[in-house]
Amino acid sequence: MLLSSHDIFRKRLRPLVFAALAINVLLLSGCEEKKVVVKEKRTYKGDVEVLNSCGIPGAAVKMRTFLRENGFDVVSFGNDRLQNKDETIIVLRNPEWEGAQALAQTLKTKNVLTVVSKRAVVDVAVYIGKDFEKIIEPEQEETNDN
Repeated sequence: MLLSSHDIFRKRLRPLVFAALAINVLLLSGCEEKKVVVKEKRTYKGDVEVLNSCGIPGAAVKMRTFLRENGFDVVSFGNDRLQNKDETIIVLRNPEWEGAQALAQTLKTKNVLTVVSKRAVVDVAVYIGKDFEKIIEPEQEETNDN
């Protein structure tokens, strides 16, 4: 029986492949398994508008980012005409919106108004007050590694 050069190469290579696999198994068996914590990201159907009503530059962008990280669909953001609100206010344009309670909890506010409008293009508007930094900053307990 004659063997081709390809068959000879395969016969010589097979033990090397098995040896490499065995070495990998031995090396990896001694490694500690890292636990990966995955934060569940919920998504709330509905359109959210964010308006800077506190006069602090960049507040709308920071709030937009915070809300998106928490699963809300921010479709527009910008400045409100009035820039004098002390507290953040949620204005529901669609009282049937399923994410209203979750949004109020996320923003740590009880300032929720319902204003139904046929011309509304979003389900809810968030008017940012001067308290927004307390809302978007992580709590001390979450940042403390001890």
